[in-house]
Amino acid sequence: MAENERPQIYLVSPSEMDLEVFPDRLAAVLDAVDVACLRIALATSDEDRILRAGDVLRQVAHARDVAVVIERHILLAERLGLDGVHLTDGARSVRKVRKDMPDAIIGAHCGITRHEGLSAGEAGADYVCFGPIGTTPLGDGSRAEFDLFEWWSEIIEVPVVAEGALTTELVEKFGPVTDFFAIGEEIWSQENPTSALKALLAPLG
Repeated sequence: MAENERPQIYLVSPSEMDLEVFPDRLAAVLDAVDVACLRIALATSDEDRILRAGDVLRQVAHARDVAVVIERHILLAERLGLDGVHLTDGARSVRKVRKDMPDAIIGAHCGITRHEGLSAGEAGADYVCFGPIGTTPLGDGSRAEFDLFEWWSEIIEVPVVAEGALTTELVEKFGPVTDFFAIGEEIWSQENPTSALKALLAPLG
């Protein structure tokens, strides 16, 4: 990323949501903050629930010119008319999905591993995601370190996304070396997600 270029914001949906409430909360955030992309990241494996949520969220996001990708569900991305898919298995599926969806946005979460990120980029990923960058009790405690993003931003052309347990301090630190911040539970768990997002992004100016 070029020096002093402000990272873009990439929202991640809650893993569970009330469709009577969440679309309005999402719309309020999108109307208040410039967002580049929304990832639908539902925990459920209920196809009907995913389709209903995807349909509503696509309408909210596309009405505001925000791209929408869905986590894992490659076939549903096409059925829902979304812009692409976010893969969670590193580089493993990227090449096949790129062949099947040549014009789609394809992102790959690569944990904390530089090699996995490079492999995903070479296989055709449009962006690579590393994280968590913050401290979380989930997983094994591993974190994607600042050095990884610093190296990536200097050497690699594929856009990089920082996510996981973000704080204002981490936004300030990683801002110069990431293209996107992926933000989800950090704001959706708050009473006012818009205010929470603005506070989180305050270091970016």
